[in-house]
Amino acid sequence: MSGPAGVKAILPFAVMCVGMFVALLDIQIVASSLQNIGGGLSAAQDEISWVQTAYLIAEIVVIPLSGWLTRVFSTRWLFTASALGFTLASMLCGLAWNIDSMIVFRALQGMLGASMIPTVFTSSFHYFQGQQRIYAAAVVGTIASVAPTLGPVIGGWITDTLDWHWLFYINLMPGLLVALGVALLVDIDEPDLSLLGEADYPGIALMAVGLGTLEYVLEEGARWNWLSDPTIRDCAIVAAVAGVLFVIRSLTTARPVVDLRALGNRNFLLGCILSFVTGIGIFSTIYLTPLFLGYVRGFSAWQTGVAIFSTGAASLVGVPIYVALGRKVDLRWLMMFGLASFGLSMWSFSFITHDWGGDQLLVPQILRGFPQVFAVGPAVTLGLGSLPPVRLKYASGLFNMMRNLGGAVGIALGGAILNDATNRHFLDIASSLTPANAAMGRLLTGLSARLATVLGSAGAGQHAALQQLHDLAYREAATMAYADAFRAIMVAFVVATLLVPLMRTVAAPAQPAKDAH
Repeated sequence: MSGPAGVKAILPFAVMCVGMFVALLDIQIVASSLQNIGGGLSAAQDEISWVQTAYLIAEIVVIPLSGWLTRVFSTRWLFTASALGFTLASMLCGLAWNIDSMIVFRALQGMLGASMIPTVFTSSFHYFQGQQRIYAAAVVGTIASVAPTLGPVIGGWITDTLDWHWLFYINLMPGLLVALGVALLVDIDEPDLSLLGEADYPGIALMAVGLGTLEYVLEEGARWNWLSDPTIRDCAIVAAVAGVLFVIRSLTTARPVVDLRALGNRNFLLGCILSFVTGIGIFSTIYLTPLFLGYVRGFSAWQTGVAIFSTGAASLVGVPIYVALGRKVDLRWLMMFGLASFGLSMWSFSFITHDWGGDQLLVPQILRGFPQVFAVGPAVTLGLGSLPPVRLKYASGLFNMMRNLGGAVGIALGGAILNDATNRHFLDIASSLTPANAAMGRLLTGLSARLATVLGSAGAGQHAALQQLHDLAYREAATMAYADAFRAIMVAFVVATLLVPLMRTVAAPAQPAKDAH
């Protein structure tokens, strides 16, 4: 690149992108290793998802604050502190001694590393202008979509080669190098500590309470039968009240911590909605697929990583094609292609059977991976690029929060669908397994006879045969539940695709002044 996008722009931007990549990678680096982590920490299956969700919800709370935090501490020192805090929390995660400590340290990791994500988005608008912003948006969009996708692959290899503790220790060296590089190279704005006295602390508290209790309801609702449980019901009420009060507070105070007024811009509003849906798709499928391969197929962490590697590879292949087309084709068409392809992938996932592995997942994962940058990149350019520079920093936090909130909601609802649908399908299957079912009777008789020979007792053989029949019915019920979850995600992408034509094309805004950023 030439002009303003020379070495003095590319090098600091590249260092910041590494930090963003590591922060996003760590959301899903545990995905293919959840069984290993759960076994190592003696955690129940319904507790394991909190290893991912705690990280996400902590990020969600902090990301919207990044605009204000950047103005207080400056981009350089906020990013440096975020990288150092993330590195320290990563070490603590590796040292976790039970599931409760792991959840606390993962939340700390997400909270401290969160600011590395939105500051990269806003910095891309500082360092690049004109057509160069297409390239920058492609890089940022690729990181946002590929990093979580590669997480299970890298995590699976690390777990099988070393052990699950190294999923976190691996962050120590990159984290320190990013902190050092940003401290030396980034010079975008100056700190203004006087803003600490003007912060909307009630708004911050309301947002944290609202988002935290909402995520608890989504994560634990299915486990405790939703609103019939007093704790879930109380948390739902708290989330709703805190959310409403936060919106009122943000719209009426002079210096809100999150610029909700930016949602009055049609492109930004639609960009946030589409970012939310994209977050649902990216994070929930990376949660569901390794879970299926681990619990239904019995794959190891490495086998799971290899089976889903095609998604990350396809994502990388799509980047240069998106960059080439982004200069010639209306970004809205490219975004519609990306979202529609993702929806088509979810439809193809819905035909999943209990024996699916890497071969059967190849085409659905290519359909999901290749167009990811087409779904994310235009949202950055059309959504954030439509705002004036003075509002960009605060709005970027909201924009990024929506993607991660979508991920948290997607994971929670995916888990809820699995729980409810598995029970429903199991009851349907079990209701047909009666003495009147001749095929079932023949299967049970044959199994009982073979197992009686092995176990040396007719009674033991019959009991073992019934257990195998139960396991078979549960496996099929679980597989059908995964199909239901993928279909639900598909519906969200169909709706998102239909919203894209409502966005307007935007001209690249002028490069913001240094103090405005």
